[in-house]
Amino acid sequence: MSSFKLKWHKLTHWEYWPLWAIYYPLFPVWLYYSIKARSFFFFNAANPAMKNGGMAMESKMEIYKMIPQQFIPKTVFVGKNESSKLALERILASDIGFPFIAKPDIGMKAFGVDKIYNKDEFKNYLKRTPSHFLVQELIPYTKEVGIFYVRIPGSEKGRVTGIVSKEFLSVIGNGTNTIEELIKKEYRSHLQLKALEKKFGETLKTVLKEGEEFILVPYGSHTRGAKFVDITDKLNDGLEKVVNSICSQMREFHYGRLDVLYNSFEELSLGKNFSVIEINGAGGEATHIYDPKHSLFFAWREIAKHWGYMNEVSILNHKKGHSYLSFKDGRAMLRDHEALESKLRMI
Repeated sequence: MSSFKLKWHKLTHWEYWPLWAIYYPLFPVWLYYSIKARSFFFFNAANPAMKNGGMAMESKMEIYKMIPQQFIPKTVFVGKNESSKLALERILASDIGFPFIAKPDIGMKAFGVDKIYNKDEFKNYLKRTPSHFLVQELIPYTKEVGIFYVRIPGSEKGRVTGIVSKEFLSVIGNGTNTIEELIKKEYRSHLQLKALEKKFGETLKTVLKEGEEFILVPYGSHTRGAKFVDITDKLNDGLEKVVNSICSQMREFHYGRLDVLYNSFEELSLGKNFSVIEINGAGGEATHIYDPKHSLFFAWREIAKHWGYMNEVSILNHKKGHSYLSFKDGRAMLRDHEALESKLRMI
């Protein structure tokens, strides 16, 4: 399809808009909550055990340490300046084999997340990454869901406020077209073409068999082409109990999103065959808003509602003695976040 059609599709589908276009109109709402909390950076108190409340610049490894280990993948921290040979020896000794997932320890929007198949790819990743990173075992489950959780301080249990199913970006073969040609047939995949060309190279010239699926991005990132589907209506008592059993064991965790790989929704609701691959704190979005069926006005209502939850949690925690970020420290955090994002986009 033409460049004009791609640009028009992005313009007329708000899910592809830059974050500033979605969030800037809500500045008066944030200002209202800031006045209520008497701090522009009140989110720091939302999750006191997380750096910056989990809004930005927090270490994923430190968050993994908060999660009960039986619920997460095997994970190894790798320093930027570490020897690739020694790092790989530690990884293999921890019973993580190829292929595995590598991702920045301090990251965002799945920038820098990659699937590593061999030693050479690992050496290359270590060379090009700008910061410390994590290596995780590849979880065999093929479905991913994002579950938003809120627990008011003082309450024994929290509640789930949104669930999103993440459909990995993929193409289905027809026995005739190449992978590249299949990519260009759909807006969602065509918009990712440059990144996919960089990753797969000549592999995109392959012709898939009829009905053969080729997964282009093996994780549920909206910025990397995954389709988000709102399945909040599937919430049940079993799932909420499972989520509470995880989050209640995390110190001072009140607000955020759990990203979970699972085998079937029924098993997940029973607490079986799943793995928590990430938990985002105050910076986590209620990503069910990105379902293409939802309007921008629906998204704005959900964002404002969740900011209200975060504001209430933060104020209550602040009354218990947990601090807000100073304006100076908050601005420094935002500058560091922007600088890191620029680097991660280049990986």
